[in-house]
Amino acid sequence: MAELKALLFDVDGTLADTERDGHRVAFNRAFADAGLDWDWSVGLYGELLAVTGGKERIKHFLAGHRPDFQAPGDLDAFVAGLHKAKTAHYTAMLAEGAVQLRPGVRRLLQEARAAGLRLAVATTTTPENVSALLTHSLAEDGMDWFEVIAAGDIVPAKKPAPDIYLWAMQKMGLTPAECLAFEDSRNGVRSSTAAGLTTLVTVNGYTENEDLSGAALILDNFGEPDAPFTVLAGEALGADHVDVALLRRLHATHHG
Repeated sequence: MAELKALLFDVDGTLADTERDGHRVAFNRAFADAGLDWDWSVGLYGELLAVTGGKERIKHFLAGHRPDFQAPGDLDAFVAGLHKAKTAHYTAMLAEGAVQLRPGVRRLLQEARAAGLRLAVATTTTPENVSALLTHSLAEDGMDWFEVIAAGDIVPAKKPAPDIYLWAMQKMGLTPAECLAFEDSRNGVRSSTAAGLTTLVTVNGYTENEDLSGAALILDNFGEPDAPFTVLAGEALGADHVDVALLRRLHATHHG
């Protein structure tokens, strides 16, 4: 039987509920700074989340909602500039404490480290966003908790392609049978399962009604000992919050 050695985490929506009141707000502030009349509502942003990657999301919005928009100069450069401004707004918001970790995340990461499990990040968001979240919401040395940070454009094909997970595992010298993945969305689950990873999902308001088939266990959050999770699909194997013991049992049921 393969031994569980590492946990690979998505970031946005998984470690923290960053999308609605974090990234969306930062995009709108960047648009306003650029003199654009674009406003991504909560509902519209939910639709745009079908596309992974911020720059890709802007281009998708233009194609579907502003097809007549003429960029001042090169479109790729214009979009990259907007995205850079958005990242600056988002990281400033994190520094101000605007985004907090989801229930159970800090406890689980601490337990995993104490148990000797290796940790990694596998996300489509930028490295700057990851650094800001981990530093301001987790701990000053939060980046050091993770052996590998696989983020942004480090691979050309973003989720739902499996590339980001494959890259992280290659860097760690691990196989899918030695890891568990943590996701929150359909694109994330498609990415992790295509990489051969057993996946635990914690949904949020944007993803709770998505097709998450392929996930081993789907929960509303990681839970705490005094605030249990709700199981949406799969077997919690006698647990009411996600801890290392549950992860080992979940891994064993799929790699026994």
